[in-house]
Order: sequence, then structure tokens, then C-alpha cells
Amino acid sequence: MTAQSIALSSITTTRRDLLLGGGAALAVIALPKPSPAAAAAASGKKGRTSMSYITTTDGTEIFYKDWGRKDAQAIVFHHGWPLSADDWDNQMMFFLEKGFRVIAHDRRGHGRSSQTDTGNEMNTYAADVASLVAALDLKGAIHVGHSTGGGEVVRYVAQAEPGRVSKAVIIGAVPPVMVKSEKNPGGLPIEVFDGFRAALVANRAQFFRDVPAGPFYGFNRDGAEVSEGVIQNWWRQGMMGGAKAHYDCIQAFSETDFTEDLKKIEVPVLVMHGDDDQIVPYAASAPLSAKLLKNGTLKTYAGLPHGMCTTHPEIINADLLQFFRT
Repeated sequence: MTAQSIALSSITTTRRDLLLGGGAALAVIALPKPSPAAAAAASGKKGRTSMSYITTTDGTEIFYKDWGRKDAQAIVFHHGWPLSADDWDNQMMFFLEKGFRVIAHDRRGHGRSSQTDTGNEMNTYAADVASLVAALDLKGAIHVGHSTGGGEVVRYVAQAEPGRVSKAVIIGAVPPVMVKSEKNPGGLPIEVFDGFRAALVANRAQFFRDVPAGPFYGFNRDGAEVSEGVIQNWWRQGMMGGAKAHYDCIQAFSETDFTEDLKKIEVPVLVMHGDDDQIVPYAASAPLSAKLLKNGTLKTYAGLPHGMCTTHPEIINADLLQFFRT
């Protein structure tokens, strides 16, 4: 067994094992509490907050983090596929220290949210965000989305209630549309996404090791500074979610056309993208999205990969802060 495989095997514990370490101390001092679903059922109110969950109208439990003063400017972070709110830990800690209220949720079927077998598409993702925003009564929030989360932001912001959103940011994001077609000749062939689906079904655990170890963070590039911890954290987050939801989400992020959504958005939007993005190719995404937006600004990062929020947070965080404060 190689050192790499030993390191990987050390984190292939059950979900219960992962939670015990952090929850044991709390269990000593905390009385038992009803589940989010039970609390919502008892209240008879849909969308009611319960601990760190909301329950949507179809009974799906959406996990979220909400840190900082409740009267501070709120930033809502939307993660990529197949990750979770944890992918934003660096940005959440940074902006919390800057005085912002920071919020991130696990998309349905991902992370600690319900492992749904339905609703794993952009309209429902956006509706879930609307439910979270309403439950927390957010006004004038800034929404930041990476990759699939960027699509989620675009779909949500395009139809958000007036006053709910002040600005938005999409980073390495999937809009306008990823898959190749007559209307989108620069997109990726459908066979690429069929390959994703086949790899997920055949061996999800290995697939979720290969993606971060290779193109996601640019670790397959000559001279790249590879972080085994980053790779394992990606794997950990991915394996927390549901295989069915992850499978469905491939179609959601690759085939959803956000063209009309982009045209509808009135608020300022910062479009950030690395020109060495091997997951969402630059030329067929960021420049096209920026042109469709009424108030869009394109910022291109030479040589940076898809996962640049993780590999280069000192650059990304500084630019986000400048945009938020402008």
C-alpha cells in the first residue's frame, strides 16, 4: 500500500465517525433536540428555521451556516459540485473578520442536506435559496457562487424579490451554458459529461479522488504545488452527498442555459475566472456571461485554475473585498 493510499484510507470513516469527534463534547452539555423535520412538523410552518436547517415546502432539509452580527452586510456563498458549504471556509473566516455576516448552505443532495432523489435541477436549487433567504429575512445581500454555485446564483438573482440582492459574484461559473450545441459551438461535447456520469456510477470514490488531484486545482500542471489536504477535503465533501443527487446535478450544471437569466439581472455582477480553468473553459463562459449582463464586470486571472478560491485565496479575497466595498 502506498503512502498516498494510506492517507486516503485514513479518512474513509463512516459519516457517524466523522461527526462523533466534533459532537461528543456538545453531547455532554446539550439536551436532546428534535430533528429539523420534526421541529418543522410540530410548528406547522414551512420554511421555519430549526437549529442550522430550514425545511423546504417539499420536506427537504437544507443545512446552512450563519456566522456574524445579524445586522451586518450579509454575504451568501454558493458552492460547486459535488461539494458543500465547507468549501467556503477560507472566505467565510476572512469576511467574518472584516465585519460581514457570512452564510453558506449545502445544496440539496450535497453535504449535510437531505440526499434527495428529486428536485436536483436549477429551478429547485434557486427555490431552495429563496426559502433560505426568506427564512433568514435577508435584505440587500451579496451572493457569491463558484462553478455550479455560480449558475445557482444567476438563476436565483434573476428572479429574486426586489430588495433581496445588492450585488453578485460568479467565479469559474458554468453560465451561460456548458454543453456544446448549434447555439453554443464553443461548449464541451456531451460525451464529456456522459463520461462524468459513467465514472461516478462505476466508482464514485475514485472519481472524487481523481478530479481534485488533477484538473480541479490544476495539480496536474507542471510545477504545481500539490496539497494532499486539499485533495482529501474535496473527497470528504463529495462523499458526504448523495450519489443520485450528484448524478442528476451533472445535467443541471452542464445543460442548463442561463442566457435569459443573465439578461434579466439588474444588480452589479463581478465575473471572475481563471484562464487555465480545465473544468469550465474560460472562452465559452466568463466573457460571454459578462457581455449578457447589464452591469457586469469581467476579471480574468492569468494561469489560475478552476479552484482558485482555494489555491489563491489571498488574490480572490482581496478582489472580492474591493468589489463588496465599492
